[in-house]
Amino acid sequence: MLHTDDFTRNQVSNGQESPSTVKMIPGTSNGSTPPNPDRSSFEAKDSIVHLLEGMSLPSHLVESVDLSGEGLGLPSSFKIAHLAQSSIALTALLASTYHSLRPNGKVSRVTVPLQHAVVEFKSERLYSLDGKPAPNPRGPIGGLHKSSDGHVRLHDSFPNHREGTKHLLGCSDNADRAAVGQKIADWTSIDLESAAFESKLVISALRSYKQWDVLPQAKAIADFPISITKIVDGPAFSPTGNAGDIDKCLRGIKVLEMSRVIAAPLAGKTLAVHGADVLWITSPELPDLPALDRDFARGKRTAQLNIDKPEDKARLQSLVANADVFIQGFRPGSLAARGLSPDALAAQNPQGIICANMSAYGPDGPWSDKRGFDSLVQTCSGMNVSEAEHYGAGEAARPTPCQALDHTGGYFLAAGIIAALYKRATEGGSYKVDVSLAGVMKYLRSLGQFPGKSGFECKDINSSTEVADEYMETRKSGFGVMRSVKHSATIDGMQVGWDHMPKPLGSDEPRWL
Repeated sequence: MLHTDDFTRNQVSNGQESPSTVKMIPGTSNGSTPPNPDRSSFEAKDSIVHLLEGMSLPSHLVESVDLSGEGLGLPSSFKIAHLAQSSIALTALLASTYHSLRPNGKVSRVTVPLQHAVVEFKSERLYSLDGKPAPNPRGPIGGLHKSSDGHVRLHDSFPNHREGTKHLLGCSDNADRAAVGQKIADWTSIDLESAAFESKLVISALRSYKQWDVLPQAKAIADFPISITKIVDGPAFSPTGNAGDIDKCLRGIKVLEMSRVIAAPLAGKTLAVHGADVLWITSPELPDLPALDRDFARGKRTAQLNIDKPEDKARLQSLVANADVFIQGFRPGSLAARGLSPDALAAQNPQGIICANMSAYGPDGPWSDKRGFDSLVQTCSGMNVSEAEHYGAGEAARPTPCQALDHTGGYFLAAGIIAALYKRATEGGSYKVDVSLAGVMKYLRSLGQFPGKSGFECKDINSSTEVADEYMETRKSGFGVMRSVKHSATIDGMQVGWDHMPKPLGSDEPRWL
């Protein structure tokens, strides 16, 4: 999932269709990017090499990565385990690489076991508090609904989206899922999707790959999933301290995060696990989301500011002046309209800042300003149709067994941030990093799919009781005793883990340690 409303507002082949067979070699170009490159021959390390080269970093760094384990990981036609292991390993490798810039530093070996990485891709579903399992984040009217000519998927985790959808459909405030479905049945899928876009709601039409590929938005999505752009030049700003005296690779990095739900918060959580001081700023006007905030708050301090108030905005800008990283995952343009665009942030920070943006559909194309969530991008892009066709049970659509786009997107954003920190240290300047759920979808699709139903021949993980103790940790939090998934990457000679456990929103002062 991704994107709430404005920051201050309340609340491969699918058995029938084949993608392009043009082979794209990492780090090269054939002059024009095919609509769906074929990377089906890639192993997880090949993806790491491809991503390193695409960020202009040396591919030999992959020699410091140990990817252990084998198997499908999760029941899906998509190669989710491949992306889980490679994306998590990439972030740890880049953290180790950044740490190597310190005096007497070196790139230490990174290890990521496959099954542990797969478990971590479902972390928000696998924690418990005082023995009680994580609550379901989905609302009462969401999910797949039949339209007059097909299907749509409705997202209703946020109250304002749920209420807005009922209003758009002409339903009463107390309408249940069946009543909402009756109204949706009168609409064509595309008309309802378009009306939702206009109303700043989140409803997606169910499409096949063929139907998605002809859209202007599909053609506007970049082939490479991580974009790093220098905003302004500036002096190099290297990490301080002797490498042997530092316990975690990103110790000393200050991260200001303004985001909710999964993908962008996961990027902050990943920087925190490697030692960054992550200050998570939320608005007192937005609700707590217990099902998601508990897991993605790990490692972070939490403060609240209403940036529509001059004094709170001034406080935020004082934090920006000394931050190394600014992460935002709200509706595209929402924070920029409040004077928090990447250019404005860079102008306020003399040492150079990394401005990281998580979006649904990317910075280009007619949908670039639209809200979106993992499940809706899966729906509109053909993933759900292809997954259903592979499973072969006659379903119209089948979602993946985890929020694969969210999790990969979060790790890709963290990887882009650390790569940009490395560039700031070696070249100087401020940088903008962009990752989108649709860009992740395109990369996942490029890896190909398992033939037929073969990808489903493994067991899913549905509760923390099914997870091996070696992958879990039990610690006290502000909400009780929390049992949750440990980070799956280890780095030789360095500590990896979260310094802070979840606590109520606004528990900390908005200041740097």
